[in-house]
Amino acid sequence: MAISFHNDGITFHLKEKNRHKIWIRKVVQTHQKIPGNLTFIFTSNEHLRLMNREYLNHDYFTDVITFDYTDKDLIAGDIFISVDQVNINAGEYESMPDEELRRVMIHGVMHLLGYGDSNKKEQEEMRNLEREALILW
Repeated sequence: MAISFHNDGITFHLKEKNRHKIWIRKVVQTHQKIPGNLTFIFTSNEHLRLMNREYLNHDYFTDVITFDYTDKDLIAGDIFISVDQVNINAGEYESMPDEELRRVMIHGVMHLLGYGDSNKKEQEEMRNLEREALILW
């Protein structure tokens, strides 16, 4: 199965694509799941906000929206990421943009693995899972 990276309406270059693919597969496998077709689409703040309105009825900016096509243990989906918001986050969290991008990417993967972030407890668990995944980088 394939992990792929695409741009939608922006010019963006993901560094170390193969390393990202290996890392994402490793993270999925550590959760005893099988990596399927995972597509990462990098886009703008405005485009992701429009998607957030259309598909989730939320009228605000976000860094990631995940569409889940998982079938049992085969993890699959489309993960849309706002590169604009990632850069804003990096400034707010005082992290490097590349590290923040990986955090957001793996956040989308965690949703495909079945983890949520709709309440304080889930958000704390999600942050811990993100940290564990980033260590595998």
